[in-house]
Amino acid sequence: MSLLAMIRHGATDWNAERRLQGRADRPLSTQGKAQVRRWHVPALFQDACWSTSPLARATETAALLSHPNPIIEPALIEMDWGDWEGRTREELIAELGSELVDRNPLGREFRSPRGESPRQVWARLSPWIAAIAKQGKPTVAVTHRGVIRAVYAEATGWDMVGRPADELTANAAHLFLARIDGSVALIRANLMLS
Repeated sequence: MSLLAMIRHGATDWNAERRLQGRADRPLSTQGKAQVRRWHVPALFQDACWSTSPLARATETAALLSHPNPIIEPALIEMDWGDWEGRTREELIAELGSELVDRNPLGREFRSPRGESPRQVWARLSPWIAAIAKQGKPTVAVTHRGVIRAVYAEATGWDMVGRPADELTANAAHLFLARIDGSVALIRANLMLS
């Protein structure tokens, strides 16, 4: 078993515009860099193994948190939004109607056209989680909202229909217990970094 802290990257220009970023490789915005510079990682994780999504917004966040050489982990890449990437919810509703855009009724099975579902995100993460659990060393993962939500859903049994028990905030670490079988348990959501 191993302790796993998941941190969402700092803000980008598309976050400010409320665009679905997915796999688009957007860098941190000026505001995002300033935001991350105010964060303080708990001492428990100073000597942890660090991994990051390959996308610039995550690797930049790790570097600003004084971890310039984390392991680049492809499994930590953001959920693929397919044809909806770069679009806002308002644009999609105007074009497709709210029934097609509202993902809540499908929960973990929701998938945009040519995109990826939260359940598919979990399927690619589980082998990585098993591998870090076998190492037995605390790990920090700098990643994305969709990834953190998929892990949270698996850890808590949340079906992603309706609101989660914890609103996962962006400027926080979310702590999980990673198990050798690739499963996770929530230890604590929203350990504030600033």
